[in-house]
Amino acid sequence: MNTSGRATLLLGASLIFAASACAVADDANNATFWVRMQDSSVATPLVKAWNASHKDQISLTVVPNDDFMTKFGTAAASGNVPDILAVDLIYVPQLAKAGQLTDITDKAKALPFAGTLSKAHMRLANSGGRQYALPFSAEGSLLVYNKGLFKKAGLDPNSPPKDWAGIEADAKKITALGGGVKGFYFSGACGGCQIFTFTPYIWASGGDILSADGKTPTLDKPEVKNALNFYHRMWSTGQISAGSKTDAGQNFINTFLTGKVGMVGTGAFAIGLLKREHPEIDFGVTPFPGEKGGTASFAGGDSIGIPKGSKHPGTAFEFISWCLTEPVQVEYFAKNGSIPVRSDLGKAYVNGDPRLQVAFDAFSKGQAPYSDKFNQLINDNNGPWATMVQEAVYGGNVDAAVKKAQTRFTEILAGK
Repeated sequence: MNTSGRATLLLGASLIFAASACAVADDANNATFWVRMQDSSVATPLVKAWNASHKDQISLTVVPNDDFMTKFGTAAASGNVPDILAVDLIYVPQLAKAGQLTDITDKAKALPFAGTLSKAHMRLANSGGRQYALPFSAEGSLLVYNKGLFKKAGLDPNSPPKDWAGIEADAKKITALGGGVKGFYFSGACGGCQIFTFTPYIWASGGDILSADGKTPTLDKPEVKNALNFYHRMWSTGQISAGSKTDAGQNFINTFLTGKVGMVGTGAFAIGLLKREHPEIDFGVTPFPGEKGGTASFAGGDSIGIPKGSKHPGTAFEFISWCLTEPVQVEYFAKNGSIPVRSDLGKAYVNGDPRLQVAFDAFSKGQAPYSDKFNQLINDNNGPWATMVQEAVYGGNVDAAVKKAQTRFTEILAGK
C-alpha cells in the first residue's frame, strides 16, 4: 500500500487496469495530466468539467497505483513528461530533490486561499523554502469501531477508547464474544498500511520515527518500543486474527466489513464505503489515541505539480489553481465524499455527519513523515519499517527488532 489510505482498498483493483487516457483525445496542443488510479473517480469528472469550460484542453491519463512512480521515472528520463502530475504526497520530497518538479513558489504564495491549504501537503512539497507542488486530494487516518459489537460486549458504543489500555480492554471483551469475533485488526505485512494507521499511536504519545528534517531515525525512542509492545500484547493474547500476519494490505478494511472485528485503523474513505455498501454495520470513528491520551492522524492524499519539461506550464498552473477554488473543492471533492484540501471548506464535507467531522478534524491536524527515501524506508514490504513491525509484533523481541531497523534506517538515510 502507499500511504494514502484508499490506496490499499484499491490496490488489488488497480492491478487489473491498464493505464488509460480519457476526457479528450491525445493532441500535441492538449496539456497532459497523470493521476493515480485511486484519484480517478475525482479526476475524471474534474477534467471533463475543465474541458467543457476552458479553451485549453487537458488529456487525462490514469496510471495503476503501483506503476505510477516507475512510469513517471521513465518519462522523466526520456524528457517526455506529462504537463501536470498528481502524486502521493509522500513522494514529493523525492521528486523535488531530484529536480523533477517546477518551482511554483511565487504563484502559490499569490493564491488568495494559500493560507487555507493542507499543512501536511504544503510541508512535504517544500524544499529549501521553495514550493514544488500544491494539495490535490486528501485522506486522513482514524480508528473505526463496530458499535454493535461494543453493545454485545457490554461496552458503551458512544464511548470509544481514549488510550491504549482502553483499546486493549475493549478488544478483550469483544474477542470474548466468540464465534470468530476479534477485538482488533491490522494489516501486518504492509509497510504503507502501518505508517498510515500505526504511526499515529506513536505521534499521539509524543514520539516519532524520524527527526523533523527526515535525516535521522528515532525508532529507538521509548514511544516506538511502547507502541510495538502494545500491538504485541494484543497479538499474543489473541485479540487479532491470524490472517493479520501475512496481510499485505488486501484485507486492510475487508475484515471489518465482515462485522466480526471490533476496531481497525483505516482512512476516512471507509466512512462513505460503510454507509453506502454496509448499512447493516453500526459504526463510529475516533482519532487514534496515545498511550496515555492525546490523539494523532496521518494526513495523506496526493499533491499536484508541474514536472520539469512541461510543454504547457501556464495551462498547468491555471488548472491546478482552478482545482483549489471553492466551487471545485465543494462540487467535485466534498460532495463526493472526499476531504477538501482547504481548511475553510470542511462544512461542505461534513454535511451534518459527526463521523465526517472527526475525519476532517483528524486530517486537518494530521501529519506525515518527510523523507526523500520514503519507499526504501517505509513502503517496501521487505524494508526495515515493515520488517521491524513483523519481528516485534509477531515475534515479540521488540528491542532487537528496533535496533535492527534503527541501524538500517541510518544506513539508507546515509545513502548506503
